[in-house]
Amino acid sequence: MAHPDRTPLLPLEKRRRGIYILPNLFTTAALFAGFYAIVQAMNQRFEVAAVAIFVAMVLDGLDGRIARLTHTQSEFGAEYDSLSDMVSFGAAPALVMYEWALQDLGKLGWIAAFIYCAGAALRLARFNTNIDVVDKRYFQGLPSPAAAALIAGMVWVGIDNGFSGNELRGYACTLTIFAGVSMVSNVLFWSGKSINLRKSVPFIVVIALVLVFALVSSYPPGILFGLFLIYAASGYVMWLLRWKRKHDRNETGTAPQPDNTAPPAAGDDAEPPPRS
Repeated sequence: MAHPDRTPLLPLEKRRRGIYILPNLFTTAALFAGFYAIVQAMNQRFEVAAVAIFVAMVLDGLDGRIARLTHTQSEFGAEYDSLSDMVSFGAAPALVMYEWALQDLGKLGWIAAFIYCAGAALRLARFNTNIDVVDKRYFQGLPSPAAAALIAGMVWVGIDNGFSGNELRGYACTLTIFAGVSMVSNVLFWSGKSINLRKSVPFIVVIALVLVFALVSSYPPGILFGLFLIYAASGYVMWLLRWKRKHDRNETGTAPQPDNTAPPAAGDDAEPPPRS
């Protein structure tokens, strides 16, 4: 039993700055998977590289939860996780896609890969600076693991169906730029952090999870790619719905209408774009 009058051996601030083995072990494994994906892409083993990126996603999702469950969060772990994410979900997908499909496009190819890589870096930097002020239920911009899954999923599906990167280079370029821009957009994406894993659930939820695993195992490349495509589109669908509700409220509201007889002020001739 802890004694309130007893001074701890280490102050709380110093303990938080420590290095804990268990969560950082998973972070290191995710970093290794991302680096392994780059190496395999250089060796023209693109299917293995795509799978390695998905493995990095699983490991990245575990390290944070393990740190919270074991109360081993630290500033070092948070910074290390961000650097690992930059390699696994920023540099690795960009290089894998460039080697597989974009290099034959010349300047457009490496520009598209750079847009994705820079988008991942900016997304991670913004996430770290806004972590204490944003709504935990949503991500601002497409999360970098989901963007990486789009890239890796397309590579995996293309190879599994006998397509070469050169045959799909137009689609690959479009998807790469879309993923990069989505990461730095203001579109909100559901984070899933509102799910309480310690809360009891009905038995039907367990059955649903079994069915999801069975569905994914039936055709992993296509199902995973399709799921992340739906997730990437969901943010824009919700943005359009919010914009439509806001537009409808403005039309039916009692706010005073602008005087059409007066000349518009500079910059007021167009309605500002809606913000999510």
